[in-house]
Amino acid sequence: MLSSSATPRDPSWWFDEALRNERGQPEAPPLSGPLTVDVAIVGGGFTGLWTALALRERAPHLSVALIEASLCGSGASGKNGGKVHGYWASLAGMAANIGPDGALAVARAGTRAQDGIRAFATAPGRDVWWRESGNVRVSAAAAQDAKLRMYVETARHLGVPESVQPLTPEEVAEHCRSPVFRGGLFFPEGANVQPARLARELRRAAIAAGVKVFEKTPMTRIDAGTPNRVVCPNGEIVAKEVVLATNIELVKRKEIAPLMTVFSSYALMTQPAPDKLAAMNWNRDEGIADLRMFVHYFRKTIDGRVLMGSGSGPISFGGNTANPQLTTDGASAARAERGLRRLLPAFADVAIDRVWGGGIDVSFDRLPFFRTVPGTRVHYGCGYSGHGVNPTYIGGQCLASLVLGTKDEWSSLPLCTRELKSLPPEPFRYVGGRFVRWGILGCEEAEEFGKSAGFFPRVAAAIPKTFGLRIGTR
Repeated sequence: MLSSSATPRDPSWWFDEALRNERGQPEAPPLSGPLTVDVAIVGGGFTGLWTALALRERAPHLSVALIEASLCGSGASGKNGGKVHGYWASLAGMAANIGPDGALAVARAGTRAQDGIRAFATAPGRDVWWRESGNVRVSAAAAQDAKLRMYVETARHLGVPESVQPLTPEEVAEHCRSPVFRGGLFFPEGANVQPARLARELRRAAIAAGVKVFEKTPMTRIDAGTPNRVVCPNGEIVAKEVVLATNIELVKRKEIAPLMTVFSSYALMTQPAPDKLAAMNWNRDEGIADLRMFVHYFRKTIDGRVLMGSGSGPISFGGNTANPQLTTDGASAARAERGLRRLLPAFADVAIDRVWGGGIDVSFDRLPFFRTVPGTRVHYGCGYSGHGVNPTYIGGQCLASLVLGTKDEWSSLPLCTRELKSLPPEPFRYVGGRFVRWGILGCEEAEEFGKSAGFFPRVAAAIPKTFGLRIGTR
């Protein structure tokens, strides 16, 4: 039962906290009138802001303008769990989809991204709550135990055994004690951050670097050409190069719609309870997640709160990004709360401060992709699939390389070069996705109580693997 205080609403706890404590941010008024620049960036989240900073660093002679429909960081960048880690925990799936060499290349790019984010976040004068203690995955049901071995065996097979360390139940308890935690995994690469604060500091840095930033400036249309025209309600930007970094909104474009679908994720933030954390022996700052496919992800804050997220929100039909279920679904909020109470029973009586939801741009293989629209100088990046804090730094570097026409370590990644596969068309994508989601949720919830799901949930959950799909496989 969803507690009365846990009705989903905007803004996220993160964004509200960031704005409430923000000091000395420069103005970024809406665009008014015409503007001509070398590069126009649409979207003021992590991807757009990292791209802007990369361009100013690598090509300071280029003029760059960035527009954001609302406020920078108010979208997915300010709603996520703030867990910062790359792709070492994704080796098995990546190796199956893009091959061992490609998987290792992406994982190593994630490490470079981690280094870049750390350097930015810990620079003097920036308080974004950067805490670096690794990343822990735990088995919270007997059915999840086999996945522990798979992670370790994959890392050893690919020659990177140091990327993950198996944990016994006793060792898991040294990180965080819970009666439902079994064995686990420790990934040395991992940190936590206040994501909205990070986004707002990126905004500040972009303006200081000479980027012209305009908030409350939605793009009404783009006219691709030589040059391109980005049209807004009260002005327009003329630019040789355009970068589209608008998250789920990109699914509306014809070249992207077959490659991506829109799911949603919900998160809650508790009231502070540092005594409860101490009782659980959660004394370090690692982020934690269970081993469900529709994962529960959780972390603590510097003032003793716990964020609990559930990546199991509804699917939107036809890429409808205005679907209210993406942000107001009570069942998804309740699922996050049940996860909190089950996984961290010490927090059973701790009140919830805020619950919020948001859309996720899920790609055909759960990896982001960065491309240039054929025949144009319009570039885009999307498909983070709920794993975006670290990969958006990669995205900024990849998109900067595409803008500059540079063949380098970023533009050579599989994220820029792999073959893109289409998802099933509508209405099969939506109907099938809902059926599979129902089946997987049924199976995973039954497994948590040591039970077997019914015949039909098992059949539904097996559909992606049966048909060789790269998305929705357990």
